[in-house]
Amino acid sequence: MKGRAKDWRAAVMGAAGEVRLDEPMARHTTWRVGGAVDLFYAPAGCGALADFLARLDPAVPVLWSGLGSNLLVRDGGLRGVVVSLHKGLTKVARDGAAGVCAEAGAPCNRVARRAAVFGLRGAEFLCGIPGTVGGALAMNAGAFGGETWNLVSAVRTMDRGGRVRRRDAAEFEAGYRELHGPVADGGEWFIGAKLRLRRGDGGESAAQMAEILAKRNATQPAQSASAGSVFRNPAGDFAARLIDSAGLKGRAVGGAAVSSLHANFIVNTGGATAADVESLIQEVRAAVFAAHGVRLAPEVRIVGEAE
Repeated sequence: MKGRAKDWRAAVMGAAGEVRLDEPMARHTTWRVGGAVDLFYAPAGCGALADFLARLDPAVPVLWSGLGSNLLVRDGGLRGVVVSLHKGLTKVARDGAAGVCAEAGAPCNRVARRAAVFGLRGAEFLCGIPGTVGGALAMNAGAFGGETWNLVSAVRTMDRGGRVRRRDAAEFEAGYRELHGPVADGGEWFIGAKLRLRRGDGGESAAQMAEILAKRNATQPAQSASAGSVFRNPAGDFAARLIDSAGLKGRAVGGAAVSSLHANFIVNTGGATAADVESLIQEVRAAVFAAHGVRLAPEVRIVGEAE
């Protein structure tokens, strides 16, 4: 559908929020790579998003995004629309005595910090996840011993027509970095969640988060452009150990390199293309299989067209 974005202008010009045509996705991914999407939309809020989807041609492909972590957009870009929630759906509020309501575009670290302000415990691990609530829900993101869906009591979703639904956590089945349920087939997307926490000391929560962030900064390339962990850990082992023992730390393709600090991270050392990153992912998979007989499964989502 490249080149048809101008035909959609009349349908989207009234949309509340940010609308951009032929927008480079390198501006919206944590790897800082990726070609242009036909149309980029950051809604001003839930109502604006519902109105936009209701008016959008159902045949137009839609990709939902948050902070662009765990996402590799190929250099040829994307046909259709990217809906980015991290500007307009970011509210985090207390829900009763021991709960939090968070919109899907809220960064996970903000949820962790707000929970501490509310005097609630259990969300501290979220400060170590470099994405949004929506992405954490979609892949059951985890870090430092915690997993997203262990906290979820209910979610709110929106379908392609802009209709909002409330769904209980029991309607979903969460596994290691995967989720099965109404959202998995692409007919609905997360716009928010209710999290079950427990009452506690906010100061202790803040101290725990400081420890988590110190450990992350010491063991991960937190200051480099990356997408977090590239591969899922195979059963009973760690992807980073397998990659390291295969002698791949520092291995580079163009401007993409396996981190010398954490082998399960691929960093953009400057000037990398999406093709560099994808080629290095495949090279790492092949080398680990040759060395260990293990087929690593990517945790990152790869979308779009080659240049």
